[in-house]
Amino acid sequence: MSPDHPPGLDLDRLRALLERERPGLVAGPLTGRLIEGGRSNLTYEIGDGTGRWVVRRPPLGHVLATAHDMKREHRVISALHPTSVPVPRPVLLCEDEQVLGSPFYIMEFVEGTPYRTAAELAPIGAERTRGALLSLVDTLVELHAVDPAEVGLADFGRPEGFLDRQLRRWGKQLDASRSRDLAGIDELHAALGRELPSSPAPAVVHGDYRLDNVLIGTDDRIKAILDWEMSTLGDPLTDLGLLVMYSVPLELPNSPISTTASAAGHPSPAELIERYAARSGRDVSAVSWYTAFAWFKLAVILEGIHYRYTLGQTVGRGFDRIGELVPVFIEHGLTTLQEG
Repeated sequence: MSPDHPPGLDLDRLRALLERERPGLVAGPLTGRLIEGGRSNLTYEIGDGTGRWVVRRPPLGHVLATAHDMKREHRVISALHPTSVPVPRPVLLCEDEQVLGSPFYIMEFVEGTPYRTAAELAPIGAERTRGALLSLVDTLVELHAVDPAEVGLADFGRPEGFLDRQLRRWGKQLDASRSRDLAGIDELHAALGRELPSSPAPAVVHGDYRLDNVLIGTDDRIKAILDWEMSTLGDPLTDLGLLVMYSVPLELPNSPISTTASAAGHPSPAELIERYAARSGRDVSAVSWYTAFAWFKLAVILEGIHYRYTLGQTVGRGFDRIGELVPVFIEHGLTTLQEG
């Protein structure tokens, strides 16, 4: 495959589809490239020399349809695009697997930077870093303020019993990845179950809301929220808990997990929580539970990666060190729950 024809992207078929479904949109032959950094679904940039768009499709050889539901992702950005929530403009959903071998959708290309590490934030300096993170909170408040029924998302999830189901789901994920004794993880899971908070009114939940899943413009404002594959209708404070978790600096030398929390100017978790509370009007008194749940969820995800590494099923560098991170996440979860 040439760089202009990356695997999973048939540019000739794609162009034929666009000429049929969106006549006049594409002015010439298409080129394409894989955009690195996507967690599971594949993201490509395509262009005709004047316009640029983004294609999202499931990984090659995927089997779990529900985990890579293109129709669902397309639906949520289509519903949110007319609101004040910054999402890319949707162009087309294609469920015909003859075109690319799987369902996919196309959206407009948005200019912006995804900041993934503290080192990437260093050049913009402390003041602009702080502004970007506060903007991240404000945008989350805007997302959670959307009335799901008003934008046609009333049936986008099952909010009743949401937290209980989430906890059970991640408990099952843990059981599927057990290959060693992990001190404290069952204690953390049980404590989360005992202290389950009452959820506020349901909202559209992103499910993986953090700095590297948004594009920041040159004005340090958020131009687009990306990666909606985990989105649903549920408890909005799960998004806040995850954001708070990612805002705790982890002193892990040579860690394969990168966060932006140690960047100069990064607001403290307490400041992010206070800003969310003030702007949303929500009661955040149980935020320590949601943050501890985020630590638990990440511990389970990392243990799953470690388990696949032990089976020889991972490709690339850094996987040999994932296993040693899991106890750190468990410890943070327990401490957060105990100390509040």
